[in-house]
Amino acid sequence: MDYTSPEETALKVKRWPKATIAAGYRHTVGLTSDGTVTAVGDNKYGQCDVSGWRDMVAVAAGNAHTGNAHTIGLTSVGTVSAVGWNKYDQCDVSGWRDIVAIAAGWRRTVGIKSDGTVVAVGRNNEGQCNVSEWRDIVAVAAGDWHTIGLKSDGTVVAVGNNRYGQCNVSGWHDIVEVAAGYLHTVGLTSDGTVTAVGWNKRDQCDVSGWRGIVAISAGSNHTIGLRSDGTVAAVGWNEHGQCDVGGWRDIVAVAAGCAHTLGLTSDGTVVAVGDNKNSQCDVSGWRGIQLPGK
Repeated sequence: MDYTSPEETALKVKRWPKATIAAGYRHTVGLTSDGTVTAVGDNKYGQCDVSGWRDMVAVAAGNAHTGNAHTIGLTSVGTVSAVGWNKYDQCDVSGWRDIVAIAAGWRRTVGIKSDGTVVAVGRNNEGQCNVSEWRDIVAVAAGDWHTIGLKSDGTVVAVGNNRYGQCNVSGWHDIVEVAAGYLHTVGLTSDGTVTAVGWNKRDQCDVSGWRGIVAISAGSNHTIGLRSDGTVAAVGWNEHGQCDVGGWRDIVAVAAGCAHTLGLTSDGTVVAVGDNKNSQCDVSGWRGIQLPGK
């Protein structure tokens, strides 16, 4: 078996793009510049119990339309921490090593290893954890019942439930980022345009007119796009105002939860709109959230 030293793993982890804000069903997670993590919102299953985490470089939040949730953190040495709902073993990641990127879906956790292979734990009734054969993966996204993988050549693979065509990505090319919602999948191309497949009852896939996009995120039934000028676009379900981002400026990262949306500004503060019944949007006091790529 090949041995990868902690130092080698740390270098590999550092090179991968990292999510420093995450939106779950009813909770919000932020990674600070000192490697600690903060969280607000629903804590019924302990998904906000992250105060003891240290040396983190990325965070992810399970975004379940049914309310059960968990939180994942990636350390600088490629190990993974998890708290929250664990009925389907989605938090059983303590043995993972050499991980460079993470994603959290409903009842599921996914990790990319430094060699481009993928591991997954959790509910697999629809085959959403059948990723062991994947190779050359550079990014993953976890929806409720499907999992998406972005390959180094810009093509995309998918496993899991495909009832609404959310896994119909085999024809995609030149993709640089992927996102997965409840029943839809979104891809960002290298030219700043966006494509989407899947359930579109809430118009969450109506992204064909977007231009100048540099990052994307998918909520349960809405889609968010960050423009190169720091403004934000949104389509889809807006019952709680989760798409009311037209006034945002100077945004450098976005995250979409079930019914709320987050934006990270260039000064390390966070803005939020949408459902706040569990205080998941109470982030106005956050400071020093790590900027992407830092």
